[in-house]
Amino acid sequence: MNTVNVAYEGRIARVEMNRPDVLNAMDTVMLNELLAAFKEVRESKADVLVLSGAGRGFSSGGDIKSMLSNMDASAFPEVMKTISKMVLELYTMPKLTISAIHGAAAGLGFSLALACDHVMAHETAIVSMNFIGIGLIPDGGGHFFMEKRLGETKAKQMIWEGKRLGAEEALRLGLIDQMVPGDLRAAVEEKASEWLEKPVAAMIETKGIYTSRSAGILEAVLSMETSSQYKMRQTEDHQEGISSFLEKRQPQFTGK
Repeated sequence: MNTVNVAYEGRIARVEMNRPDVLNAMDTVMLNELLAAFKEVRESKADVLVLSGAGRGFSSGGDIKSMLSNMDASAFPEVMKTISKMVLELYTMPKLTISAIHGAAAGLGFSLALACDHVMAHETAIVSMNFIGIGLIPDGGGHFFMEKRLGETKAKQMIWEGKRLGAEEALRLGLIDQMVPGDLRAAVEEKASEWLEKPVAAMIETKGIYTSRSAGILEAVLSMETSSQYKMRQTEDHQEGISSFLEKRQPQFTGK
């Protein structure tokens, strides 16, 4: 794999997004390699999966510049299908999963982090469900995961605001589970080791009961996100959002 690193240390599998030059923004290659990596770990003997990003941040989300230059309307359904498969693979994985956030986890990157069982973030991390800034809606199950953690009303408000949250505020709201003031990798090791000293099979069985009940809802949300995202990509506000992003200026939205 070129954009994803997979490594095993005893009973721990590490999946690292590896496009540090673009803050691990996800292009179609990375999406497919993440899906392949999650399938590989599912079949492995590991009991814990740790998801992280190389370089200065976890993931800035979808690679907007790459998708603008490489993805036409006909390719959109296939990309969204890959995103859906990837998220479902991670969410339903019969392993204990940890996302380790440093730097930024934004948009699709934040959706992916929230698909894990335990979300850890360094105290300097920034998280954001920031699709609204380019006239889009959350994808990657963002609606599902935000509602799970915040409830419907708060989830709507957070999605509409799209603001950047520091780790302390994200912890207070319940969007992350643990804020780490020191060495994030060491803290992740400690959490994984703590789990591995427990009857992991029983923990995974409990996880399976919850994910079996919720997977169908997540699939439905992913399907709705796909159709709604396609609709939003046709709007004037989305075009303005993209233009302002590329031109590094404030967008002028009109609601159209």
